[in-house]
Amino acid sequence: MRAFLLELSLLGLSLGSTAEPQRISLFDGKSLHGWEGDPEYFRVEENCIVAGRLDRPIRGNQFLVSDQEFHNFDLVFESKLVGKGQNAGVQFWSQRVPNSAEMIGYQCDIGSFKDGFLWGWLYDESRRNRFLATTSQQELSNWVNPKGSWNHMRVLAQKKMLSIWLNNNPTITYEEKDQDIPMYGKFGLQVHGGPPLEAWYRKIEVRLF
Repeated sequence: MRAFLLELSLLGLSLGSTAEPQRISLFDGKSLHGWEGDPEYFRVEENCIVAGRLDRPIRGNQFLVSDQEFHNFDLVFESKLVGKGQNAGVQFWSQRVPNSAEMIGYQCDIGSFKDGFLWGWLYDESRRNRFLATTSQQELSNWVNPKGSWNHMRVLAQKKMLSIWLNNNPTITYEEKDQDIPMYGKFGLQVHGGPPLEAWYRKIEVRLF
């Protein structure tokens, strides 16, 4: 109920409205208003959210977390990676892990690992700790832009169905079978622990259903 009421208040719609939901910006381009995270690792630069830093290794996974929770949504954003590190991601239907910098929930993965690309894969962070859905390396190599270049991402989460797109190409569709997993929660912009890395995020917009 809390997530449903939030959707209505953000959209300014009445219960009887049939208007097409408008996209809502989750980042004002100037500040981290509406988000919380460690200022050592998150800042605003060039109208973008920058997660991480290049002058030292990243101390464990770090997340910039939305103040608000969301239920059914259609999220779009652009991201690029700069530095020696390889991996970041965007959490959704997630929560902070108590007394930890970690989050628990679904993640739209960004970047690469030793065996190839991760862009648009679906990972279950701090819960099942495994990929739930993946795409072939052959397809990703044709779709992903080079490191340091912007990539456009879309995440659609509606009821039990999750879908992700990379540069307008569908990477995964996944149906959650576990009835105990909540289908609501917060967004989180991640920079992965490890070598120096900056994950840049911009044009973060959501449409709610």
